[in-house]
Amino acid sequence: MPFQTALTQRLGLAHPIIQAPLAGGGDTPDLVAAVCEAGALGFIGAAYLTPDQITEVSRVVRTRTTRPFGINLFAPLPAPDKPKDVGPALERVAPFYAEVGLPPPALPTSGGSSFDAQLSAALESGASVFSFTFGIFLASAIEAIKARGMFLIGTATTVEEAVALERAGADAVVTQGSEAGGHRGTFAGTFESGMVGTMALVPQVVDAVTVPVIASGGIMDGRGIAAAMALGASAVQMGTAFLTCDEAGIPEVYKQTILTAREHETRLTRAFSGRPARGIVNRFMKEVDRADAPEAILSFPLQNALTRPLRSAAAKQGRAEFLSLWAGQGVRLARRQSAAKFIGELAEETEAAIRRLATSD
Repeated sequence: MPFQTALTQRLGLAHPIIQAPLAGGGDTPDLVAAVCEAGALGFIGAAYLTPDQITEVSRVVRTRTTRPFGINLFAPLPAPDKPKDVGPALERVAPFYAEVGLPPPALPTSGGSSFDAQLSAALESGASVFSFTFGIFLASAIEAIKARGMFLIGTATTVEEAVALERAGADAVVTQGSEAGGHRGTFAGTFESGMVGTMALVPQVVDAVTVPVIASGGIMDGRGIAAAMALGASAVQMGTAFLTCDEAGIPEVYKQTILTAREHETRLTRAFSGRPARGIVNRFMKEVDRADAPEAILSFPLQNALTRPLRSAAAKQGRAEFLSLWAGQGVRLARRQSAAKFIGELAEETEAAIRRLATSD
């Protein structure tokens, strides 16, 4: 790539490319290390990992690369209220449980590891960069991260959120456009108000904050990278594009679904986790996320826990109709290769796009 930015220089990157945290197993140590070795920034999505798992995954990454890598956690959310009647939610997913040979579902507990324990493990991970989404960390957590000399990145879906992140101490802001796959990071307004496209969001955030801006959402190739840089971004964060890399840890049927999907075949859903997220439309999404019975979907993270056994069984059986197929609107541009080859192609494509603009009449 024919350019560097203050952000790439600060993080020691050869390319202004960040592999998005892919919580849930997509970002294997192999993928994270390969991305880092290729001169980009690989991320461990640790939100669903136990402290011991964070420690082990980080150790493996460190054995495979000496380059900087990142780690990501969800900002702590208030505990969800216990639903008054769980019957509709259990009844809605029970037939799918039966189809994959599971016993009837039961009300899940909030479960999971405490944020404080996850944070402690993440601070010891050896990561150079710490990012978060779903809100803003408490001041004590931010102070602990800064005390380790880690570069801190927050996620925003509006200008208001970006400004709040900068004020809280974030060193850079990821602008998550509405095209992005996976969970929405909105925290300062309604999810509907956070559905701003990448092309519109990036320059407005660039004008509103003084920290580097990282563009995310719908970026799948060098043309998207060049466009983001033209809008003022200092780097891009790409998630869907890395899910089809050889090293990604998602089921093969998930990769194939991305590779054959089209741009109009994704939408937001609460069916799998209880929180709006963009994914490829499948049978489970259609049948569970119905407007006629919103009470049949539990709040996050209860719904996520409720559907986890189903998704795990479906992954083993190769049944895409029951998987949370998180993906952004750029799916038609997805390709299959190693992470190193992919980053090399992105660099060449970005340079070519910039060259075309420079020589056009």
